[in-house]
Amino acid sequence: MSAGSKPLGNRALLGALYRAALAGVDPVRAVRRAISDPEVARRLRKARRTGVFAVGKAAAGMFAGVAGGLPDFDRALVIVPRGSASVPEKRAEVLRSSHPEPDFSSVRAARRAVEFFSGFGREDLILCLISGGTSSLLCLPKPGLTLSQKRRRIRELVRAGASIDEVNRLRTSLSRVKRGGLARETSATLVTLVLSDVPGDRPALVGSGPTIRGRRRDLVRIVASNRTGIEAARAFARSRGLAVRIERRRLSGEAAEEGARIARAAANLERRTVLLAGGETTVRLNPRPGIGGRTLELALGAARSIEGLPVALLAAGSDGRDGSSRAAGAFVDGTTLARARRRGLSVERALARHDTEPFFEALGDLFVTGPTGTNVCDWVFGIEAESPV
Repeated sequence: MSAGSKPLGNRALLGALYRAALAGVDPVRAVRRAISDPEVARRLRKARRTGVFAVGKAAAGMFAGVAGGLPDFDRALVIVPRGSASVPEKRAEVLRSSHPEPDFSSVRAARRAVEFFSGFGREDLILCLISGGTSSLLCLPKPGLTLSQKRRRIRELVRAGASIDEVNRLRTSLSRVKRGGLARETSATLVTLVLSDVPGDRPALVGSGPTIRGRRRDLVRIVASNRTGIEAARAFARSRGLAVRIERRRLSGEAAEEGARIARAAANLERRTVLLAGGETTVRLNPRPGIGGRTLELALGAARSIEGLPVALLAAGSDGRDGSSRAAGAFVDGTTLARARRRGLSVERALARHDTEPFFEALGDLFVTGPTGTNVCDWVFGIEAESPV
């Protein structure tokens, strides 16, 4: 523990690790760093006109990074989820669109984006700020396909427990603007800054890659990712005098099963050591799911594997919302199942019904942050619960 720092309880420490990870992927700072890069700055200086296009869960923060560090852009279009933070910039046109499923506001936003891109020419540059959630916020089905047909096909794949890669491939095949489709609406140079929420941090997969077209004069940069957050959490843990173990295998697969795997790893932690893991799991939903999400199901899977053990974990989404739940995630420890039984709560019933928020709410174990303004998938933080910190 660093000099002058106060001791933290298990939940306080886990929450502090989450906040440290979140600070590490702050979209404002990430974009300001990126536009000060010599190559990016050179491209911006050479452009006759500069447009700024921001879309995704982190669009407001990413645009704020530009507005504070690039005072001379010409026009801006910012597309954010309904209910997200305001964009206090008079030069920006702001549209609010639908997430997690597209609706007609998503189609309207995509059409406006096409108009915006087509308004720039070969001597111009569009600075594109892309983050998770873009696939829903920006939706323009291919000719001959209706929005309802596209939504139904994607929903069926999601309910089947498909990975984010599989879902994005389907979205791309059904869209006019994804997989570089939006980029092909302009002859301008594109500089795309990406806040990654996909495995491997492949820019073409984030938001289904609407501005990634593969032209030589374009520039693409990842500005922050899930791993960036983990590294920030590691730095925080070490500042508290704690050792760190980072799970090499990315979180993936069925949420509850992955929770059990991570819990087993946490059960073998040495004293004063924290476990950090990141990624994105899946959930195969039944026809009438309750209220919950993948991190809550991961947490329940973990709880079953650490019953009676001195281990505490927090599983939470970086965007502050877990599926249909209002929570980012939940805490579990060796006492979770015993406390649940005393209240007449069943882990198996909650998982079978995909109704996990009421379970954790009854225990007082929900982790509620509200929307965070960023999105780099999910994190799990674990600690040997008897370690003094």
